Amino acid sequence: MVAHQDMPYRAMGKSGLKLSALSLGGWTTFGGSVTDVAAVRTILHAAFERGVNFFDIADVYARGEAERVMGQALGELPRHELVISSKVFWPMSDDVNDRGLSRKHILESVDRTLQRIGTDYLDLYFCHRFDPETPVEETVRAMDDLVRQGKVLYWGTSEWTAAQLAEAHEVATRRNADKPRVEQPQYSLLVRDKVERFVAPAARELGMGLVVWSPLASGLLTGKYDDGLPDGSRLQAQSWLKDMLYSDDNRARVRAMAPLAEALGASRAQLALAWALSHPDVSSVITGATSLAQLNDNLGAATLRLDDDVRAQLDEIFAVA
Repeated sequence: MVAHQDMPYRAMGKSGLKLSALSLGGWTTFGGSVTDVAAVRTILHAAFERGVNFFDIADVYARGEAERVMGQALGELPRHELVISSKVFWPMSDDVNDRGLSRKHILESVDRTLQRIGTDYLDLYFCHRFDPETPVEETVRAMDDLVRQGKVLYWGTSEWTAAQLAEAHEVATRRNADKPRVEQPQYSLLVRDKVERFVAPAARELGMGLVVWSPLASGLLTGKYDDGLPDGSRLQAQSWLKDMLYSDDNRARVRAMAPLAEALGASRAQLALAWALSHPDVSSVITGATSLAQLNDNLGAATLRLDDDVRAQLDEIFAVA
Protein backbone atom coordinates (compact mmCIF):
# COMPACT_ATOMS: atom_id res chain seq x y z
CA MET A 1 0.00 0.00 0.00
CA VAL A 2 1.27 3.44 -0.90
CA ALA A 3 1.39 5.44 2.34
CA HIS A 4 -1.69 7.63 2.65
CA GLN A 5 -0.95 11.20 3.75
CA ASP A 6 -3.68 11.14 6.41
CA MET A 7 -2.97 7.66 7.78
CA PRO A 8 0.09 6.93 9.92
CA TYR A 9 1.53 3.41 9.89
CA ARG A 10 3.06 1.85 12.97
CA ALA A 11 5.28 -1.15 13.59
CA MET A 12 3.51 -4.02 15.34
CA GLY A 13 5.70 -4.18 18.43
CA LYS A 14 9.22 -5.27 17.53
CA SER A 15 8.10 -7.05 14.36
CA GLY A 16 8.66 -5.68 10.88
CA LEU A 17 4.93 -5.58 10.11
CA LYS A 18 3.36 -2.13 9.61
CA LEU A 19 -0.28 -1.54 10.54
CA SER A 20 -2.48 1.44 9.77
CA ALA A 21 -2.94 3.40 13.01
CA LEU A 22 -6.70 3.03 12.57
CA SER A 23 -8.04 -0.32 11.42
CA LEU A 24 -11.46 -1.76 10.66
CA GLY A 25 -13.04 -4.70 12.45
CA GLY A 26 -16.09 -6.88 11.82
CA TRP A 27 -17.35 -7.46 15.37
CA THR A 28 -21.22 -7.21 15.49
CA THR A 29 -21.26 -5.32 12.17
CA PHE A 30 -20.23 -7.08 8.97
CA GLY A 31 -22.28 -10.22 8.56
CA GLY A 32 -24.29 -9.16 11.61
CA SER A 33 -25.96 -5.73 11.60
CA VAL A 34 -24.66 -5.12 8.04
CA THR A 35 -25.39 -8.15 5.85
CA ASP A 36 -25.66 -6.56 2.39
CA VAL A 37 -22.51 -7.51 0.49
CA ALA A 38 -22.59 -4.30 -1.55
CA ALA A 39 -22.73 -2.19 1.60
CA VAL A 40 -19.85 -4.11 3.16
CA ARG A 41 -17.82 -3.69 -0.03
CA THR A 42 -18.48 0.05 -0.12
CA ILE A 43 -17.30 0.55 3.47
CA LEU A 44 -14.23 -1.71 3.25
CA HIS A 45 -13.08 -0.31 -0.08
CA ALA A 46 -13.54 3.26 1.18
CA ALA A 47 -11.45 2.41 4.26
CA PHE A 48 -8.72 0.98 2.04
CA GLU A 49 -8.74 4.10 -0.13
CA ARG A 50 -8.30 6.19 3.05
CA GLY A 51 -5.21 4.21 4.00
CA VAL A 52 -6.55 1.41 6.19
CA ASN A 53 -4.55 -1.77 5.58
CA PHE A 54 -5.51 -3.84 8.66
CA PHE A 55 -8.87 -5.62 8.70
CA ASP A 56 -9.75 -7.59 11.83
CA ILE A 57 -12.17 -10.54 11.81
CA ALA A 58 -12.92 -13.63 13.94
CA ASP A 59 -14.54 -16.95 13.13
CA VAL A 60 -17.17 -16.41 15.84
CA TYR A 61 -18.32 -13.05 14.47
CA ALA A 62 -21.79 -13.80 13.12
CA ARG A 63 -20.78 -17.49 13.16
CA GLY A 64 -18.52 -17.20 10.14
CA GLU A 65 -20.56 -14.64 8.20
CA ALA A 66 -18.14 -11.80 8.97
CA GLU A 67 -15.31 -13.83 7.45
CA ARG A 68 -17.43 -14.61 4.40
CA VAL A 69 -18.75 -11.13 3.60
CA MET A 70 -15.53 -9.32 4.47
CA GLY A 71 -13.56 -11.91 2.53
CA GLN A 72 -15.64 -11.26 -0.60
CA ALA A 73 -14.97 -7.53 -0.40
CA LEU A 74 -11.29 -7.86 0.52
CA GLY A 75 -10.81 -10.37 -2.31
CA GLU A 76 -11.25 -7.50 -4.78
CA LEU A 77 -8.28 -5.62 -3.29
CA PRO A 78 -4.54 -6.36 -3.73
CA ARG A 79 -3.81 -9.13 -1.21
CA HIS A 80 -0.20 -8.07 -0.60
CA GLU A 81 -1.40 -4.63 0.53
CA LEU A 82 -3.71 -6.06 3.18
CA VAL A 83 -3.18 -7.26 6.73
CA ILE A 84 -6.02 -9.70 7.44
CA SER A 85 -6.55 -11.23 10.85
CA SER A 86 -8.91 -13.78 12.32
CA LYS A 87 -9.26 -15.53 15.66
CA VAL A 88 -9.89 -18.92 17.24
CA PHE A 89 -11.27 -20.01 20.62
CA TRP A 90 -15.05 -19.59 20.99
CA PRO A 91 -17.40 -22.50 20.18
CA MET A 92 -18.43 -22.73 16.54
CA SER A 93 -20.84 -25.64 17.09
CA ASP A 94 -22.10 -27.90 19.87
CA ASP A 95 -19.27 -30.37 19.31
CA VAL A 96 -17.10 -30.83 22.38
CA ASN A 97 -13.88 -30.25 20.41
CA ASP A 98 -15.08 -27.35 18.28
CA ARG A 99 -13.86 -24.78 20.83
CA GLY A 100 -10.83 -23.73 22.83
CA LEU A 101 -7.14 -23.75 21.92
CA SER A 102 -6.43 -27.45 21.52
CA ARG A 103 -4.24 -28.49 18.61
CA LYS A 104 -7.26 -30.13 17.00
CA HIS A 105 -9.44 -27.04 17.16
CA ILE A 106 -6.71 -24.64 16.02
CA LEU A 107 -5.62 -26.70 13.01
CA GLU A 108 -9.17 -27.44 11.88
CA SER A 109 -10.42 -23.90 12.50
CA VAL A 110 -7.73 -22.17 10.49
CA ASP A 111 -8.61 -24.17 7.37
CA ARG A 112 -12.29 -23.28 7.71
CA THR A 113 -11.39 -19.62 8.25
CA LEU A 114 -9.13 -19.51 5.20
CA GLN A 115 -11.88 -21.07 3.09
CA ARG A 116 -14.52 -18.59 4.30
CA ILE A 117 -12.29 -15.57 3.73
CA GLY A 118 -10.96 -16.90 0.43
CA THR A 119 -7.26 -16.45 1.11
CA ASP A 120 -4.25 -18.74 1.32
CA TYR A 121 -2.89 -17.26 4.53
CA LEU A 122 -3.68 -14.99 7.46
CA ASP A 123 -1.34 -12.18 8.34
CA LEU A 124 -2.41 -12.42 11.99
CA TYR A 125 -4.13 -15.23 13.88
CA PHE A 126 -5.30 -14.53 17.43
CA CYS A 127 -6.01 -16.87 20.31
CA HIS A 128 -9.30 -15.15 21.12
CA ARG A 129 -9.08 -15.88 24.87
CA PHE A 130 -6.83 -17.89 27.16
CA ASP A 131 -7.83 -21.55 27.41
CA PRO A 132 -7.38 -22.92 30.95
CA GLU A 133 -8.24 -26.43 29.73
CA THR A 134 -5.36 -26.68 27.24
CA PRO A 135 -1.65 -26.64 28.14
CA VAL A 136 0.00 -23.46 26.87
CA GLU A 137 2.70 -25.59 25.24
CA GLU A 138 0.10 -27.37 23.09
CA THR A 139 -1.28 -24.04 21.88
CA VAL A 140 2.15 -22.52 21.25
CA ARG A 141 3.32 -25.52 19.23
CA ALA A 142 0.12 -25.57 17.15
CA MET A 143 0.48 -21.87 16.32
CA ASP A 144 4.17 -22.37 15.53
CA ASP A 145 3.24 -25.15 13.11
CA LEU A 146 0.84 -22.81 11.31
CA VAL A 147 3.59 -20.21 10.95
CA ARG A 148 6.01 -22.82 9.62
CA GLN A 149 3.35 -24.04 7.16
CA GLY A 150 2.81 -20.50 5.87
CA LYS A 151 -0.88 -20.47 6.76
CA VAL A 152 -0.23 -17.76 9.37
CA LEU A 153 2.48 -15.09 9.26
CA TYR A 154 2.25 -13.85 12.85
CA TRP A 155 0.18 -15.05 15.77
CA GLY A 156 -1.16 -13.23 18.77
CA THR A 157 -3.51 -13.25 21.72
CA SER A 158 -6.62 -11.40 22.83
CA GLU A 159 -7.56 -10.58 26.42
CA TRP A 160 -4.66 -12.52 27.91
CA THR A 161 -3.17 -11.40 31.21
CA ALA A 162 0.41 -10.23 31.62
CA ALA A 163 1.30 -13.53 33.31
CA GLN A 164 -0.25 -15.56 30.49
CA LEU A 165 1.70 -13.58 27.87
CA ALA A 166 4.91 -14.18 29.79
CA GLU A 167 4.18 -17.91 30.01
CA ALA A 168 3.58 -18.18 26.26
CA HIS A 169 6.88 -16.43 25.56
CA GLU A 170 8.75 -18.64 28.01
CA VAL A 171 7.36 -21.79 26.41
CA ALA A 172 8.09 -20.52 22.90
CA THR A 173 11.67 -19.61 23.83
CA ARG A 174 12.26 -23.00 25.45
CA ARG A 175 10.81 -24.85 22.43
CA ASN A 176 12.42 -22.56 19.82
CA ALA A 177 8.89 -21.80 18.58
CA ASP A 178 7.42 -18.66 17.10
CA LYS A 179 6.30 -16.25 19.82
CA PRO A 180 3.04 -14.30 19.98
CA ARG A 181 3.79 -10.89 18.47
CA VAL A 182 0.61 -8.97 19.28
CA GLU A 183 -2.05 -8.74 22.00
CA GLN A 184 -5.58 -7.46 21.40
CA PRO A 185 -7.12 -6.03 24.60
CA GLN A 186 -10.18 -3.89 25.17
CA TYR A 187 -9.03 -0.30 25.71
CA SER A 188 -10.85 3.01 25.89
CA LEU A 189 -11.23 6.05 28.11
CA LEU A 190 -13.75 4.01 30.11
CA VAL A 191 -11.80 0.72 30.19
CA ARG A 192 -8.12 1.43 30.78
CA ASP A 193 -6.80 0.19 34.12
CA LYS A 194 -5.81 -3.37 33.17
CA VAL A 195 -4.03 -2.30 30.00
CA GLU A 196 -2.16 0.63 31.49
CA ARG A 197 -1.10 -1.12 34.71
CA PHE A 198 -0.39 -4.65 33.53
CA VAL A 199 -0.83 -5.58 29.87
CA ALA A 200 0.99 -2.71 28.14
CA PRO A 201 4.12 -2.95 30.34
CA ALA A 202 4.26 -6.72 29.79
CA ALA A 203 3.75 -6.41 26.04
CA ARG A 204 6.46 -3.75 25.85
CA GLU A 205 8.94 -5.96 27.69
CA LEU A 206 8.09 -8.93 25.45
CA GLY A 207 8.28 -6.90 22.23
CA MET A 208 4.57 -7.33 21.46
CA GLY A 209 2.37 -4.75 19.78
CA LEU A 210 -1.11 -3.83 21.01
CA VAL A 211 -4.11 -3.62 18.68
CA VAL A 212 -7.02 -2.46 20.81
CA TRP A 213 -10.74 -3.11 20.46
CA SER A 214 -13.85 -1.18 21.50
CA PRO A 215 -12.05 2.19 21.70
CA LEU A 216 -15.45 3.94 21.70
CA ALA A 217 -16.82 1.74 24.49
CA SER A 218 -19.49 0.29 22.18
CA GLY A 219 -20.57 3.79 21.12
CA LEU A 220 -20.92 5.25 24.62
CA LEU A 221 -18.02 7.66 24.02
CA THR A 222 -19.67 9.10 20.91
CA GLY A 223 -22.53 10.64 22.89
CA LYS A 224 -25.04 8.23 21.40
CA TYR A 225 -26.30 7.32 24.88
CA ASP A 226 -26.43 10.82 26.37
CA ASP A 227 -30.20 10.75 26.65
CA GLY A 228 -30.72 7.07 27.38
CA LEU A 229 -30.55 3.65 25.77
CA PRO A 230 -31.64 3.82 22.10
CA ASP A 231 -33.68 0.96 20.67
CA GLY A 232 -31.54 -1.43 18.67
CA SER A 233 -28.28 -0.10 20.08
CA ARG A 234 -25.33 -2.36 20.86
CA LEU A 235 -25.60 -1.84 24.61
CA GLN A 236 -29.28 -2.72 24.49
CA ALA A 237 -28.53 -5.90 22.55
CA GLN A 238 -25.44 -6.98 24.53
CA SER A 239 -26.37 -7.19 28.21
CA TRP A 240 -22.81 -7.96 29.34
CA LEU A 241 -21.59 -4.76 27.71
CA LYS A 242 -24.44 -2.79 29.21
CA ASP A 243 -23.59 -4.08 32.68
CA MET A 244 -19.93 -3.16 32.16
CA LEU A 245 -20.30 0.30 30.65
CA TYR A 246 -23.75 1.84 30.94
CA SER A 247 -24.14 3.97 34.06
CA ASP A 248 -25.19 7.49 34.97
CA ASP A 249 -21.60 8.23 36.02
CA ASN A 250 -20.12 7.13 32.70
CA ARG A 251 -22.73 9.05 30.72
CA ALA A 252 -21.91 12.17 32.75
CA ARG A 253 -18.21 11.71 31.94
CA VAL A 254 -18.96 11.42 28.25
CA ARG A 255 -21.03 14.61 28.34
CA ALA A 256 -18.17 16.36 30.15
CA MET A 257 -15.77 15.62 27.29
CA ALA A 258 -18.01 17.34 24.72
CA PRO A 259 -16.55 20.87 25.23
CA LEU A 260 -13.01 19.48 24.75
CA ALA A 261 -13.97 17.91 21.44
CA GLU A 262 -15.80 21.05 20.32
CA ALA A 263 -12.76 23.22 21.09
CA LEU A 264 -10.66 20.96 18.85
CA GLY A 265 -13.24 21.04 16.05
CA ALA A 266 -13.67 17.30 16.46
CA SER A 267 -16.42 14.86 17.33
CA ARG A 268 -16.31 13.02 20.64
CA ALA A 269 -15.64 9.82 18.70
CA GLN A 270 -12.58 11.38 17.09
CA LEU A 271 -11.33 12.65 20.44
CA ALA A 272 -11.72 9.21 22.06
CA LEU A 273 -9.96 7.48 19.16
CA ALA A 274 -7.13 10.03 19.11
CA TRP A 275 -6.66 9.48 22.84
CA ALA A 276 -6.32 5.71 22.35
CA LEU A 277 -3.91 6.31 19.46
CA SER A 278 -1.74 8.49 21.69
CA HIS A 279 -0.76 5.53 23.90
CA PRO A 280 2.88 4.81 22.96
CA ASP A 281 2.42 1.03 22.96
CA VAL A 282 -0.65 0.95 20.70
CA SER A 283 0.11 -0.26 17.18
CA SER A 284 -3.46 0.09 15.85
CA VAL A 285 -6.89 1.07 17.10
CA ILE A 286 -9.65 -1.18 15.73
CA THR A 287 -12.79 0.73 14.78
CA GLY A 288 -16.18 -0.39 13.52
CA ALA A 289 -18.45 1.26 10.99
CA THR A 290 -21.94 0.57 9.67
CA SER A 291 -21.97 3.51 7.21
CA LEU A 292 -19.61 5.67 5.18
CA ALA A 293 -20.43 8.67 7.35
CA GLN A 294 -19.39 6.77 10.49
CA LEU A 295 -16.25 5.47 8.79
CA ASN A 296 -15.18 8.92 7.64
CA ASP A 297 -15.79 10.46 11.05
CA ASN A 298 -13.72 7.76 12.74
CA LEU A 299 -10.85 8.05 10.27
CA GLY A 300 -10.68 11.77 10.96
CA ALA A 301 -9.03 10.85 14.26
CA ALA A 302 -5.86 9.76 12.46
CA THR A 303 -4.66 13.36 12.10
CA LEU A 304 -6.00 14.71 15.41
CA ARG A 305 -3.16 15.57 17.78
CA LEU A 306 -3.76 15.97 21.51
CA ASP A 307 -1.53 18.22 23.58
CA ASP A 308 -0.61 17.59 27.20
CA ASP A 309 -3.35 19.90 28.48
CA VAL A 310 -6.11 18.03 26.64
CA ARG A 311 -4.75 14.69 27.80
CA ALA A 312 -4.62 15.95 31.38
CA GLN A 313 -8.23 17.09 31.21
CA LEU A 314 -9.30 13.72 29.81
CA ASP A 315 -7.37 11.95 32.56
CA GLU A 316 -9.24 14.02 35.11
CA ILE A 317 -12.64 13.33 33.58
CA PHE A 318 -11.95 9.61 33.11
CA ALA A 319 -9.81 9.02 36.18
CA VAL A 320 -9.33 5.36 37.02
CA ALA A 321 -11.06 4.55 40.30
